[in-house]
Amino acid sequence: MTTALVGRNRVRGVETLSLDSPATRNALSRALVSELADALGACEKDDDVRAVVLTHTGNTFSAGADLKDPPPPHAVPALLRRILELRKPVVARVAGHVRAGGLGVLGACDLAFASGTATFAFTEVRIGVAPAVISLPLLPRVDPRALSRYCLTGETFGAAEAARIGLVTQSAGDGDLDEVLAPVLDGLRRAAPTALARTKELLTAKVLEAFVEDAGEMTRLSASLFAGPDAREGLTAFLERRDPPWVL
Repeated sequence: MTTALVGRNRVRGVETLSLDSPATRNALSRALVSELADALGACEKDDDVRAVVLTHTGNTFSAGADLKDPPPPHAVPALLRRILELRKPVVARVAGHVRAGGLGVLGACDLAFASGTATFAFTEVRIGVAPAVISLPLLPRVDPRALSRYCLTGETFGAAEAARIGLVTQSAGDGDLDEVLAPVLDGLRRAAPTALARTKELLTAKVLEAFVEDAGEMTRLSASLFAGPDAREGLTAFLERRDPPWVL
C-alpha cells in the first residue's frame, strides 16, 4: 500500500493540505507534486471548501526539487498555475525551512504566514542552475532589489526579512503561528464564495500573465541548465557534501 504524501483535514470549510514526506524534507518529487495537484483539484470541485491551507510535517516546508525522483519538466509550472487559478484562496502556513523550488510554491499561494524560526534561501545558483520557473509567481510579488540579492547570492534569510520583502504576508515572530492565522481564516470563512473567487481573480491576473507569456521559455531554460555540466558538478558536490570547484 502506497503511503499518502499529502495529508488532508477540514475544519469549518478550511481544507488543510499537509506535505507529508519529512524523510525527503518534502522535496518536490514526481509523486508528491502529482498528489498535491490532485488534492487541489478535489478542493476546487468541492463546494464545501471555502479556502485551503498548505502546510507541512517535519521541520521543512519544502527543500525544492527532489533530485532522486524529479517531476516531469511541465509538472512544477502546472502545479504553481493550479494554485494561482484555484477559485479559492490558498494560504501557506510555514513552520520550518523553505528552499529553492519550495519558494515557488510559497510564491504561488495567495497569502503566506511563517513562524519566527522559519528560514528561506534561493539555493539554485550554488548548484549550477537558476530559479527559472519559480520566478514566475515571485517576480510580480517580491521586492525587486531584495529578490536580486537573494537569488544571486543564495544567502539564507529569516521570516522577518521574508515579510519585509513581500515573500510572506506576515512573520509570527515570537508568537504562535496558529494564533496569527486564526483571524485570517475567520475572515475567509465570512466571505461570500463567489466574491472571494472573483477577488482572487483580480489579484492574480498579473501573475498569471507571466505564466501565459513565459512559462514555456522558463521550463526550457530550467531543463537545459539541469542538463548542463555546472548542474552535474553542483549536484554531485551537494550530495557529497563538498564545495563545487567554482567556489573561491
